[in-house]
Amino acid sequence: MNLFSDVLKNENGGVFFQYFASLSALLAIVSSGLHYGWPSPALTKLLDPNSEIPITDDEGFWLATMPLFGAFLGSLTAPVLVDNIGRRKTILMTSFPYLVSWILIFFAKSVPILYIGRFTGGISDGWGFSSVPIYIGEISQAKIRGLLASGASVTFIFGVLLINIIGSYLSVKMTALVACVLPIALLLTFFWMPESPYFLIMKNRHEDAKKSLQTFIGPKLASTELTRIDEAVKEDLSHQTKSNPLHLFTVRRNYRAVLVMMLVRGAQQFSGASAIVFYAQNIFDEAGSNISAHLAAIMYFSIQVVCTVIGAPLVDKLGRRPLLLVSGVGASLALLVEGIYFYIKSSTSIDISNFTLVPIVALILYIIIFSFGLQNVPIIIMSEIFNQDIKAVAMCFSDMYFAAAATATTKFFQITRDRYGMFLPFLCFSIFCGVSTVFIYYFVPETNGKTLEEIQVYFKGKDAKKKENCTDNNVAV
Repeated sequence: MNLFSDVLKNENGGVFFQYFASLSALLAIVSSGLHYGWPSPALTKLLDPNSEIPITDDEGFWLATMPLFGAFLGSLTAPVLVDNIGRRKTILMTSFPYLVSWILIFFAKSVPILYIGRFTGGISDGWGFSSVPIYIGEISQAKIRGLLASGASVTFIFGVLLINIIGSYLSVKMTALVACVLPIALLLTFFWMPESPYFLIMKNRHEDAKKSLQTFIGPKLASTELTRIDEAVKEDLSHQTKSNPLHLFTVRRNYRAVLVMMLVRGAQQFSGASAIVFYAQNIFDEAGSNISAHLAAIMYFSIQVVCTVIGAPLVDKLGRRPLLLVSGVGASLALLVEGIYFYIKSSTSIDISNFTLVPIVALILYIIIFSFGLQNVPIIIMSEIFNQDIKAVAMCFSDMYFAAAATATTKFFQITRDRYGMFLPFLCFSIFCGVSTVFIYYFVPETNGKTLEEIQVYFKGKDAKKKENCTDNNVAV
C-alpha cells in the first residue's frame, strides 16, 4: 500500500498503474498463449513412434483444438461472472483451470487425460478473453487505450513463443511443469489490483469507484471522471438491453457492432492464423529447408512478438483502419506465395531445390505484416465497440465465434492438406484474407482517439442524432 500512496502523490502516477494493472492482467493471456501454442512442439513429440503416449494424426487435431471447446464453456459462463463478481475476480479465477490443466498434462498416461487437461485450460481462455479486454478498456484513458489493449496480442504471441522454446527442448511433462509458473504469477500480482471503476459504478459502489479512479488516473482528475462515467453508465443501463442478451442481435447499435466484430475477427482467423500456430513445426518440416523445424518455428514466433510490440503504439498513431487494410493486403499476398511454392513442389516436376527458403521467408513476411494489423487490431476494436450494458454478453459471443472460426480453419487446414497437399489451404487462406480486407474497407469504422461513449454515438447512427436534436421525445436506441 505504501507504493500506491507514494505514486499517487504524483498527479501522473495513475498512468503508471494503468500500465501495471494491465500487464498483470495480461499474464492470463500469456497463459492462454502457452496453451494455444502447445501443439506446435508437443505434437511432433507425441506423433513420434517412440512417444510415451502415442497418438494418431486425428487425435493430434483434437488435442490441438480441445481448448477451443473449453473456451465455449468459459465464454458461456463469463458474462455472469464479469457482470456479477466483477472483472478483477474473473481474471483471478482464470489461474485455477490453467493450473489444473498443466497438472493433468504432467501426470497424463493416456490421450483422454490429455484431452481433459486441454479442455480445462480452454475454460480459462473463455474467461480471460471475456474479462481482460473489458478490464483494460475500462481502466485506461483514450490516449493509451489502444496501446494497452494491443498488449493482449503481444502477450498472447509471447506465450506461444515461450511454449515453442520450452517445448522444443524439454519433454511434454517438464514443459507442463514449467508452465505452471504463469498462473501462479497472475495470482500473486493481480490480487492487489483495483476493480474497474465502471463495474463499481454499475454496482452503486461510488466510493470504491472513486478510489479506483484515484489509482488509475490520479486524485486530481478522479472526481471529474467519476461524474462522467456515472452519467455514461446510467445512460447505458437505462436501455432495455440491460437484461436481455437477445438484444445483442436485435438492437441497432449492438448488431452493428457485432457485424464489425465478426468481420475483423473473421479476417484474422480465416487467414489461417490458428492453423499456422498449431502446425507451425509441421509446416516448416514439410517445407524441406535446411533449417530445423523447431528453430524455424522459434524464429517465426520471435519475429511475431517483436512486430506486434512495434505495432502496438502504431494503433494510436496511425489508427485502426489503415493498419487493418495494409495488413490484410500484405498477408494475402504472402499466403499466395506460400501456396504457389507448395503447389510447384508437390504437383509439378520443376526443380525448386535452390528455393527451399521461399516458404520460410514467405511465412515470415506474412507474420510481419499480419502482426501490425490483423493480429492486434481486432482485439482492440472488440474492447471498444460494445455498449456497457451488453459488453459482457458481446465478449462471450465474440469468444465463441473465435473458437468456432479457429476450429473450422484448423480442421479445414488438416483435411485439405491431407487430401490435396499443403498448397490448397494456403491458397484458400489467401483468398479469404483478400476478400475480408475489401469488406473491412467498407464497413469497419475508425475508433482511434475516441472515448468509449463517442464510439457508441457512431453505432447508434441516425437514432443518436435524432436524440440529440429532439428534447421532447424519447427516441429508443
